[in-house]
Amino acid sequence: MDFKRLLIFFVLTMAILLGWEKLYPQPEKQPAAQQTSSTSNSNTSSTGVVAESALSKTEPVTVTTDTVKAVIDEKSGDLRQLTLNKYKATSDASKPFVLLDNGANGHQYVAQSVLLNRQGDYQFKDLTFTAAQKQYTLNGDKLDVRLTAAEQNGVQVSKIYTFTKGSYLIGLRYEIANHNAQPLQMDVAYRVLRDDKEPEGTGYFDHTYTGPVLYTPNGKFEKVAFKDLDSDYTSGRDQADYQRKTNTGWIGMTQHYFMTTWILQPKEGNSVCGTSDCQIDIRKRSDGLYSAGVRVPLKDIGANSTGSFGISLYAGPQIYSVITKVADHLQMIKDYGKVSLFSSPLFWLLNWWHSLVQNWGWAIILLTLTVKAILFPLTHASYKSMAKMRAVAPRLQALKDQYGDDRMRMQQEMMSLYKKEKINPVGGCLPMLLQIPVFIGLYWALFASVELRGAPWIGWITDLGRQDPYFILPVLMALTMYLQTFMNPPPTDPVQAKMMKIMPVAFSVMFFFFPAGLVLYWLTNNILTLAQQWFINKRIERQAKLHRSLDI
Repeated sequence: MDFKRLLIFFVLTMAILLGWEKLYPQPEKQPAAQQTSSTSNSNTSSTGVVAESALSKTEPVTVTTDTVKAVIDEKSGDLRQLTLNKYKATSDASKPFVLLDNGANGHQYVAQSVLLNRQGDYQFKDLTFTAAQKQYTLNGDKLDVRLTAAEQNGVQVSKIYTFTKGSYLIGLRYEIANHNAQPLQMDVAYRVLRDDKEPEGTGYFDHTYTGPVLYTPNGKFEKVAFKDLDSDYTSGRDQADYQRKTNTGWIGMTQHYFMTTWILQPKEGNSVCGTSDCQIDIRKRSDGLYSAGVRVPLKDIGANSTGSFGISLYAGPQIYSVITKVADHLQMIKDYGKVSLFSSPLFWLLNWWHSLVQNWGWAIILLTLTVKAILFPLTHASYKSMAKMRAVAPRLQALKDQYGDDRMRMQQEMMSLYKKEKINPVGGCLPMLLQIPVFIGLYWALFASVELRGAPWIGWITDLGRQDPYFILPVLMALTMYLQTFMNPPPTDPVQAKMMKIMPVAFSVMFFFFPAGLVLYWLTNNILTLAQQWFINKRIERQAKLHRSLDI
């Protein structure tokens, strides 16, 4: 029974750690010819956001701040590349991390804004911006980068980016001068465009959701998978499941640790939608890119007057303490899936410990201690049951030797022994099962925490978000898992006994590929478990010896 219980726990843990998405194969990609042959959906949408054009070659305007290096396409005013100066590339720690990319490295991921007429087509067909200079550097607290287009049909448009020191929040506003005798009616579309390429460094053991996300009061937090948009594109339908209208919230793209989102309503600010509904449009485009966008209705700009309107783009790490101040519910983008009920408060507790000790490694250890203390009644009951089973293991083996050919009699004698020793053979199952969602929730809380990326602990652990460079923590974890097998009741079957020795070592192999922060959590938990099991086993053994001496 104990071996089966351990095996079930192992299988369940492996399934969740490897990710539910890995258990279900992704649909096969359609051949390129088949994808491009279906164009009925490329220029139509239930939301009316229809204007679409291929991205041109970038004419770069470079902006450097303390947090980012941005490349803006001078002609279109699109944000074509964004490098995060304070984060290292996943695959090469000697290089900075590139979030947005213009396709030069085989990956396209850009932020775009365009003016539309009320029919959903481009307001200005050949609107071309120019900047005063090609390179900008933030020296103070804020920096405005203005791009201005030549007057067209009596209208002059300027597009201004605002960068702030120490921030990943980028402001964008339009200033429009209407020199005509009639009011100007327009909408604006804000989009995040990207391909479906996995983020660099993604492996089998650290696969997370990448793709469009949005938050609306009606739909709450939603993910729209690339495969659903592929299905819409090839079928010519627009049936992906997401909220199509909103007057607040946010929309964009997410990946492990990082995000790019248009903020419709900033924290304690007014919504860019005003009193009207903004229309959300998420689709696969005819050029193969995926678009997560929103169409915002604008107030009419009167004759011979000017208008100004803006929005904010958060493009950077999913730092809890930062994004909670940007917009309501933006922290939900740190998606914990079905264990969010456990992961969210656990991360809050981790963040609280960090505020006290100012080190994420020690915060992980203190969090593990806290969780262990909270679950002590459950773990105590489970380990006590296992200790009793371990104490009577020699007597169970004697029964097997005596009644090995009479299974019915052996079962009767075993049940009699359990009753006499007040042992419930399944007493350890329920407490163990109740602990699974908590520990899996803690795993995902750590796994999704960009706060650990680049954070040092002690000595050789200079980045909790990367593998232990010398594999010391994984080796210690494997050792503790192996030692745990000696604390459990030995199976009567020799084959099962060998498997119990091999299984923990095999299980620990994948931790060699995990970030050091996750391994630190498991190692700490294993050490505490060993200490608790050793204490309970010794106490039960003393009680068993006392009972035997009294029987004599």
